[in-house]
Amino acid sequence: MTQQHPPILGQGIGARLTRKEDERFLRGQGQYVGDLRMPGALDVAFVRSPLAHARVGHIEKPQGYEHLVYTMQDLAGVKPILAASRLPGFRTSVQYPLAMEKVRHVGEMVAMCMAPSRARAEDLAAQVWVDYEELPVIADMHDAANGVAPQRIHDEWDGNVFLETRVERGDRQIRNPGAVTVSRKLSTSRQCMMPMEGRGVLCWWDTRMDQLVMVSAAQLPHINRTGLAECLGLDEGRIRVVSPDVGGGFGYKGILLPEEICCAWLAMHLKRPVRWLEDRREHLSANANCREHAYDISVTVNADGRLAGIECDAIVDSGAYSSYPFSACLEAAQIGSILPGPYRMDDFLCRTRSAATNKPPILPYRGVARTGVCFALEVMMDVAARALGVEPYVLRQQSLVRPQDMPYTNITGKTFDSGDYLSCLNRAVEGLNWTQWRARQAQLQPAGARPQRRIGIGLSIFCEQGAHGTSVYHGWGIPMVPGYEQCHVRLTPDGILEVQIGVHSHGQSLETTMAQIANTVLGMDAEHVRVLHGDTATSPYSTGTWGSRCAVMAGGAVGTACEELGMRMKRIAASLLECSENDVVYVQGGIALKDGSQRVSYAQIGHTWYRAPQKLPADVNPGGLALTAGYRMQPDGGTFSYACHACAVEVDTATGFVKLLDYVVCEDGGVLLNPMVVEGQLLGGLAQGIGTALYEEMPFDEQGQPLASTLADYIVPGAGEMPRVRIDHMQTPSPFSKFGQKGIGEGGAIAPPAAIVNAINDALADLGAEVLCVPASPPRVLAAIERAEAAR
Repeated sequence: MTQQHPPILGQGIGARLTRKEDERFLRGQGQYVGDLRMPGALDVAFVRSPLAHARVGHIEKPQGYEHLVYTMQDLAGVKPILAASRLPGFRTSVQYPLAMEKVRHVGEMVAMCMAPSRARAEDLAAQVWVDYEELPVIADMHDAANGVAPQRIHDEWDGNVFLETRVERGDRQIRNPGAVTVSRKLSTSRQCMMPMEGRGVLCWWDTRMDQLVMVSAAQLPHINRTGLAECLGLDEGRIRVVSPDVGGGFGYKGILLPEEICCAWLAMHLKRPVRWLEDRREHLSANANCREHAYDISVTVNADGRLAGIECDAIVDSGAYSSYPFSACLEAAQIGSILPGPYRMDDFLCRTRSAATNKPPILPYRGVARTGVCFALEVMMDVAARALGVEPYVLRQQSLVRPQDMPYTNITGKTFDSGDYLSCLNRAVEGLNWTQWRARQAQLQPAGARPQRRIGIGLSIFCEQGAHGTSVYHGWGIPMVPGYEQCHVRLTPDGILEVQIGVHSHGQSLETTMAQIANTVLGMDAEHVRVLHGDTATSPYSTGTWGSRCAVMAGGAVGTACEELGMRMKRIAASLLECSENDVVYVQGGIALKDGSQRVSYAQIGHTWYRAPQKLPADVNPGGLALTAGYRMQPDGGTFSYACHACAVEVDTATGFVKLLDYVVCEDGGVLLNPMVVEGQLLGGLAQGIGTALYEEMPFDEQGQPLASTLADYIVPGAGEMPRVRIDHMQTPSPFSKFGQKGIGEGGAIAPPAAIVNAINDALADLGAEVLCVPASPPRVLAAIERAEAAR
């Protein structure tokens, strides 16, 4: 960790600086793909399969409009999407932008139609006739994983599993006398990701630059460019990808889309702008999903309450295709390495399978595999606590990694950088007033009583690996391996600092937090720092925004670049002040003598370099006041933020309805660049976690048909479903990152399902009822109560 400079004007690292982005957003001046208009642009609509599995025969285009409809046979030279992995045994799927011979999920694109308006393009799509030969459907991931499915989804495969992994550590034969083993089958339901803005793409061919320009609501502009180049047969220099303002990503906007390839080809073919904007029905019924996991898990606890070991068989429904660039294996393969969570244990066994089904591809949603892993392990910790007759937090206290052991390498080889998990747990328990809720529970639910409205309390604790480095993603075997994150900085002639970063901001407030880092290093007023991103023509190459990496990696790059630029500016300032570089320091808006008697502003320094070079010292750096610097954390295994969520709920046993009464989060994100921004990230993630816990589900029937294709059926939480939330910040600096910061962007979404379900099960404990699947909807709560009654 490098030495921090004191922040200037309360704008540096740690300040609750209001967001620079909000000026344009609050005035309605943001610019999204849907806001862009180009003369002569055509709108695109797609013919999508109504069947989950079928062979595609003859496609009949509307008579007289054949030139406005395109099929895969028309897309000459376009290659399929191949999102492979180097992990042994991985099976690669071949995904054509428009269906070739077969469709493998409802909503898969079969043809592309264009017209001067979206409405007319949709009318045209409705007139396209497709001859389908219906095939047997695999809608259940257990059938796919266990080899009992009626046929293969990909004909060239010998089964319906993308990848199987196995992780085994320790000696599972050793068990202490009195050890208790509890086993359950748990699951998380398939979800949609629901960003406020759907996907969208606008493409045109720039004849002057001889270049394809694609404006896309995307998280990974450079990775999209690489994928486009591979599929279209262009060199990357002939493709420019621009991501303007993006209304939420959450992983959904982190893949190469077939729609992007189709629109790009059409723009190249027609030499006219073309646009596609995803509507909500397409998002819900046709495009990528997330979260569908199943766990057959056993947890063993020794008589002294210490966690002895975990044994788990996990299946992830990966859908029909492997999505570029993350591949179909990322979600399941991570389970085997992160399931131990923040705990010490003696042995561990985990088998995972990425099942292929006739559903849309699965994507890494906010929290990626950690939400499911946290749900499985933390619910089991409560099951074990009930079996032992102890409070859930007491059981956890015995096995959490201890602060004196940091940095700590756990049973699967993850190195935790820093933290005090036990204090985090205890602060959350105290913050919720656990003992008071227990007393209230006993008062409302005396022994032998069966009240309709019951109170329960629950918690969950987790750690989140963020800012994964080269070794981690090289080990996953996917074609997107992060290296040095870069930042380009430039001082303008009038003293404004331009900061160009490769990551993309779609709600993370990077225009604010990166300016705060520049302020901390240089004393530059945040209003005089312009943070630019989202354009492959000007942004440094980056693997983009994912994995809670921006604060650590981009923040480290910005800090490094500002330090190097500062040294160049100090040389010029010292010359103007006629002193040694050792005699000057950064001050608000410039560089001054240490005694404060004289100073030069950044505007003066910029003016000297650009417009009065005769004043420059002879040994000035000829590179000038613009440079690119790179940063890579060492060791590069990532930072480990963590949090404990604790909550109280009310469960109505007559209706199955669950009401959140109170909610506390104690989190540790290392040094917080901006606590207000962190709180916004936590609250946004919490809302999504509550959706996973109680509301959001994309069910499919046996024929692979989506059953929640409108927002009347797919329920998302709103402001009325959010509880009172109190956030307690711990700040344990990471010894590995530049400013001690840790990645924390996904954490809010990880813990809620486990904490809420644990509270529900606590409320129902004396009935013998357990909810083991999320969302814990009223029907599932009632079903759990009915099963318990039937078992008595």
